Amino acid sequence: MLENLTDRLSRVVKTMRGQARLTEENTAEMLREIRLALLEADVALPVVKSLLEQIKFKALGEEVVGSLSPGQAL
Repeated sequence: MLENLTDRLSRVVKTMRGQARLTEENTAEMLREIRLALLEADVALPVVKSLLEQIKFKALGEEVVGSLSPGQAL
């Protein structure tokens, strides 16, 4: 179970590294993948919601430095 979670989260980060910039659209897709991975790993729903809120705030609430890729910024 933990190995599956690690693999899925690694794929999300790898996908984000390939993006030119963070947008609401690709961030929403990333959050969806993270939500599914955590729920499949039996993480409690309130914990998942709280974590996703924090990730969304950090991903969309801060400006990405021009020299950083989205994967590095996350």
